[in-house]
Amino acid sequence: MTVNLLSPDHAGWDRRCPVFRAGIARLRPDLIALQEAARGAGYDHVRELLGPSYHVVHHSRQSSDGVGAALGSRWPVGAVHELDLRITDRADLPWSAAVAAEIEVPQPIGTVLFVHHKPAWQLGYAVERERQAVACARFVEELVAGRRMHVVLAGDFDDTPDSAGIRFWTGKQSLHGTSVAYRDAWEAVHPADPGHTFTPANPLERAGEMSLELGRRIDYVMVRSGIHGPTLEVADCRLAFDEPVDGVWASDHFGVVADLAAPEHPPGAWIPGGAATR
Repeated sequence: MTVNLLSPDHAGWDRRCPVFRAGIARLRPDLIALQEAARGAGYDHVRELLGPSYHVVHHSRQSSDGVGAALGSRWPVGAVHELDLRITDRADLPWSAAVAAEIEVPQPIGTVLFVHHKPAWQLGYAVERERQAVACARFVEELVAGRRMHVVLAGDFDDTPDSAGIRFWTGKQSLHGTSVAYRDAWEAVHPADPGHTFTPANPLERAGEMSLELGRRIDYVMVRSGIHGPTLEVADCRLAFDEPVDGVWASDHFGVVADLAAPEHPPGAWIPGGAATR
């Protein structure tokens, strides 16, 4: 799961927090990426929302007001790796980074590298997001080289599916001499649905700094592919926090929840006899 919490200094966090807490408890994501999460002396909004059953890894840097990003896992977290994505003078968000956590998920899935990617957010910063996507993809390839592991990539990418950055991630084009392929969980399940996660249908979006927004899908869960396809099957994908609860909207973003499973027939192998059976 991924969801942008909307910085707690906006839109009445005391009212929104219970909506998030109840929603996350109901959805029970095994892995979660959270953006615009605040922590400081005596408070940690991620731990407040997730509770003691999650292992939490924060991006190492925060904005001056304590806002940053974090990931949570129901299973113990092994090695953690972080890549600073402030790669140009304009990419000035302190917590712009890719944080990759190695997690031993119970079989039949096994080791998962859960990557929380946060590029630049500003309109007109496509060149930064493209360079950040390439840097993150190379970072992941170095981490998985010669190892058998799945990669799940999640976060608020601040780019639409038709952008060069997302087309790069999903294997539709190369950038800077590099190409990869990740399966976009939403597109896999809803190929004809725009699935906007930042939309004027949400009154908190209309009340915010981008009040003339027309609607975009900018939040993603993706699965890395080998040369024959993704290593995990996308069984389902849906939006979260896309409706108010007792009149309270949780955030100006909708979350994305993906159900991933070990495939019955792993890509790259032939079934004896040449035909799949169920």
